[in-house]
Amino acid sequence: MRVLGIETSCDETGVAVYDTDAGLLAHRLHSQVDLHARYGGVVPELASRDHIRRLVPLIEEVAAEAGTRLADLDGIAYTQGPGLAGALLVGASVANALGLALGKPVVGIHHLEGHLLSPLLAEPRPDFPFVALLVSGGHTQLYEVAGVGRYTLIGDTLDDAAGEAFDKTAKLLGLGFPGGPAIERAAAQGNPKRHRFPRPLVDADGFDFSFSGLKTAVRRTVETAGELTPNAVADLAASFQAAAIDVLVSRTTKAMEHVAREAPEPHRLVVAGGVAANKSLSISLATAAKHSGFEMFIPAPSLCTDNAAMIAWAGLEHFAMGARDGLDAAPRARWPLDASRRNVAGAKS
Repeated sequence: MRVLGIETSCDETGVAVYDTDAGLLAHRLHSQVDLHARYGGVVPELASRDHIRRLVPLIEEVAAEAGTRLADLDGIAYTQGPGLAGALLVGASVANALGLALGKPVVGIHHLEGHLLSPLLAEPRPDFPFVALLVSGGHTQLYEVAGVGRYTLIGDTLDDAAGEAFDKTAKLLGLGFPGGPAIERAAAQGNPKRHRFPRPLVDADGFDFSFSGLKTAVRRTVETAGELTPNAVADLAASFQAAAIDVLVSRTTKAMEHVAREAPEPHRLVVAGGVAANKSLSISLATAAKHSGFEMFIPAPSLCTDNAAMIAWAGLEHFAMGARDGLDAAPRARWPLDASRRNVAGAKS
């Protein structure tokens, strides 16, 4: 089966073609970072307009690179939500128009499901079940994943997601947008022990996250620091990053320990989402996973951020299970994964 994937949930236009036998034939990603950088964050209207300009030419380029005609596709998968409403509408409209014109089935995919399944695009692939840390610009969550469409949310952020905290801290320090890579670059030159910032919830029960207190502590330090020299900025970035990583690793470790007590071996940890591309985070999580007796799986950096390859893969899985959507399937800007119509695992515990 050959599936076209379309991703337009936020500020990146992604297109991919995945084939059951041949694997990932082609995928492209157009980033809008330069478009939004001057505003210090994503402007939804500009994002939607850029998707309109980019999507159809990108589909044509990817199809040519994959050596396939659109008529030879077996199905089309697109990101139905969550995300920016206007951006989602662009992808949904194009996907459904193509499906109608070509007589091909169309399926809407949950964006977070795409991230959770993205490690299955590479070798070695994790077998089910596994624990998954989903850490991106808008989400910081822990799931127990029993199989495709079987997701149980066990931990969520109570305020900011980790990616949001990185973006806001980078803006505070004058490092630009997007914040994750900017903080990581600055932190490489700084002293992570220069400031002892709080680690919210690290000793609390459950598996939830919090980053607002950390973000506030950085802001208060900046307000009283006087002139922010390059060295001072580097130390602040390094100290913030160290605290954020400690929060992520401690809560994920607690979830691994819980699963290890409840389920027999082997144990697996999947890490996905844009923040997973942070090298210091991946190294710290790999160490924690090994100590807990877990094998860790993380996608290549190009598959950590938003991309259409993960949407095509998830679409292929759902097509194989008989999923088909009608033309009335509306984009869903807010759409908890554990409330997805295809998720059968149940609600948050």
